[in-house]
Amino acid sequence: MKRVFLILSLFIGTYSFAQKKAPENWQIMDPKTDKVYGTGVEQAYKTLGTKTSGTVIVAVIDGGTDTEHDDLKNIIWTNPGEIADNGIDDDKNGYIDDVHGWSFLGGANGDIGYEATELARMYQRLNKKYKDADPAKLSNEEKTEYLTYEKIKPEFLKAQAEQDQQAAQFSMLSDFITKVKTQQKSEFTKTAVKAFIPDNPQDEMIKKRMKLILTLVNPKELDEQVSQGAGMIINMAKYNRMNADSIRRYIVGDNPDDANERYYGNNHVKGPDALHGSHVAGIISAVRNNGLGIQGIANNVKIMVVRAVPNGDERDKDVANAIRYAVDNGAKVINMSFGKYYSPDKKVVDEAVEYALSKDVLLIHAAGNESKNRDIEQSYPSREMASGKVAPNWLEVGASGYKKGKNIIGSFSNYGKTKVDLFAPGVDIYSTAPENKYINESGTSMAAPSTAGVAAVIRGYFPELKATEVRDVLMKTVVPYKRKVKIPGTKKKKTRVSELCISGGFVNTDNAVKELMGIKAK
Repeated sequence: MKRVFLILSLFIGTYSFAQKKAPENWQIMDPKTDKVYGTGVEQAYKTLGTKTSGTVIVAVIDGGTDTEHDDLKNIIWTNPGEIADNGIDDDKNGYIDDVHGWSFLGGANGDIGYEATELARMYQRLNKKYKDADPAKLSNEEKTEYLTYEKIKPEFLKAQAEQDQQAAQFSMLSDFITKVKTQQKSEFTKTAVKAFIPDNPQDEMIKKRMKLILTLVNPKELDEQVSQGAGMIINMAKYNRMNADSIRRYIVGDNPDDANERYYGNNHVKGPDALHGSHVAGIISAVRNNGLGIQGIANNVKIMVVRAVPNGDERDKDVANAIRYAVDNGAKVINMSFGKYYSPDKKVVDEAVEYALSKDVLLIHAAGNESKNRDIEQSYPSREMASGKVAPNWLEVGASGYKKGKNIIGSFSNYGKTKVDLFAPGVDIYSTAPENKYINESGTSMAAPSTAGVAAVIRGYFPELKATEVRDVLMKTVVPYKRKVKIPGTKKKKTRVSELCISGGFVNTDNAVKELMGIKAK
């Protein structure tokens, strides 16, 4: 769902066009040696020299990953205690045939592709109960629920109106692309757009905007993403108006009301839409130096696939179970490129985060793509627990671009002086996509795996470090940025990077390696 907002932002003017198309594989480059604000991992490997690394299992909690992609299949985790497809829970971990991971979004009757938002699920449950309720006749417990219903009802209706508007915008863009292809009798290309003759003011406006956008975005990819986005937003609107819990019960077979339920799902880790998860996995550790596609950041990783994130909002119980599954099966770094703004069962997620801490696992989380100040508006999951504790094994990551200047912070990225830890490559990132394809994507969803890849390098080459110590060294060794930058979501307001995140800079592998090896930075 998060891709939808980035696609639309291209057309409504909130996405920055100041930077030229980024160099391919820029996320592995270094600010000092390459003048590109990547993770500095190529330079780090030179610094590490002959030092050897252990293998690090990185869990990708996402919507699914194509485990057969040529640039991924050799780095996919295989459960050593499970015999494939024999219908037996060989390792007795509660999950049958979990060879490469597990899906908490599937069951005997298929796999969930789309889900309602958390706000919609909360509204649908409460609306059924309190739509015609008389407040004077409610018990104290019911009155508390009723007040929640009264609070979220206008928020839900507003969200639905916005979603309808987004659907109309996607329809407009889809119609324009179809007109271009029909009139020019060709595929959707820059040349076709340039030659297109509009017959109304709206198409004239879209053509002007499209010509600018196509200097940054591949036409074929844009055509595909508009088509995907249109389908996504239409399905989201549909599911938000339905009883999502009934659909869940039928497909997955669990009890949506039982937040503590642990053992459900299936082993369909690719799922109906593996684009997002495949892109994330490739950023972390697509096979290096194999002559294919891209260079992953980490050279020492096995990717464990855990499916818990639909197109829509993930459920708290699925997130909690995904974290526990990853921890119990050996992951030392967990990437979480997802988020939402309501968390009715936050307690179970908090408990899973504490469990990860007790087992020395580092959690990397994307800050979100709505240009929001997280100091003002919290999103979930979060390291701030309901109990008041703050998880020290957590990194919250915003998105940055490759080139220095006022637009180096992604114009879509969430930020927060006290809530976001650092920034990492997340603008125009080229990575793996299903069926042996590669595409460019932007989002904090890309910045989190950029950081997870760095963390995996550190955990592999310096295995004596605890998860909290890895976090500390990555925070300590960021590349600082003194110049003022544009505040995401604003047209002209600027501030220091130190006002947008805790560390004041950008993750850098080489700086971290030098710090750990006792090498003074030049």
